[in-house]
Amino acid sequence: MQNIDIRQLRYFLAVANERSFTRAAEQLHMTQPPLSQRIQELEVSLGLTLFERGTRPLKLTEAGKLLYERASMVMRGMQQLQVSMQNLAARKSPRFVFGLVPSTLYARLPEVIRQFREIVPQVEIGVTEMGTEEQMAALKDRRIDIGFDRIVVEDPGIRHVLARNEPLVVAVAKDHPLALQGAPVELARLCREPLIFYPSEPRPSFADLVLSAFVSHGLMPDQIQEVRELQTGLVMVAAGVGACIVPQSVRHHGRGDVAFIDIAEPISAPLLMRFRQGDTAPELRQLLTLLARLYEQWGWPIPTELARMRAASDAAVSGHVP
Repeated sequence: MQNIDIRQLRYFLAVANERSFTRAAEQLHMTQPPLSQRIQELEVSLGLTLFERGTRPLKLTEAGKLLYERASMVMRGMQQLQVSMQNLAARKSPRFVFGLVPSTLYARLPEVIRQFREIVPQVEIGVTEMGTEEQMAALKDRRIDIGFDRIVVEDPGIRHVLARNEPLVVAVAKDHPLALQGAPVELARLCREPLIFYPSEPRPSFADLVLSAFVSHGLMPDQIQEVRELQTGLVMVAAGVGACIVPQSVRHHGRGDVAFIDIAEPISAPLLMRFRQGDTAPELRQLLTLLARLYEQWGWPIPTELARMRAASDAAVSGHVP
């Protein structure tokens, strides 16, 4: 099977929408024979018939219906991409984009982003959800400027800074026996519970961190069910389907039908910042300075590397080299 190009999809969609080769050719400003030939070439390439040619108007085959659905999505995506590029070309203000994995969304990041917007009102702030590997690629392609994640992926062009080690807790239904006993639960006890892990993909992810916590204590859960999102996991917890290990910060944004219990063993998940090695953008420097100040307000210990970076940033602003 040969690759399908955008022009072939455009020809196919025109015929499918018009239900006529003649009208589609007029719309495309071409004659009918070349259009018919292009569609036949597409069918040969796919090894599938796309139109029932004995009918008037033309009807799509099952293969044609599937291609129409997917091709329409591709073309809408191309149109959106074109609009985005046009907007970028017309934009005069700078842009700073955060990339976040879902498990970091509760770790006070909304507050960080809100205050960052206040100190850089001239900058357009973007926030996008993306997994570990996608963050790495997006940083290199300059589609994002900073990523918040749980997983370190070694790369000489990317710098990782440990922002915080966040304790993990277990979420159970409010009437679950573990919630009613009101005491920290041991990992060995949790192994006997149906456990809900998230996200199921992409990997590596927060789910791998949780599983490694069990393995490091010589344990393996009896029953694991994976879901794509944290919110799905919490809904299942509330329904009594199982228990879900989550970052401690989730308990402050929880549901009324879910209880959060401490885990007896001290297990945690790192909260990491990643950005391009050697990035000297003033917006990044301002964000790091803001983070250090917020850590002081929250009573959190400022990570050594973050404190060192803030000192270097302050020195750069004042014109002194430390």
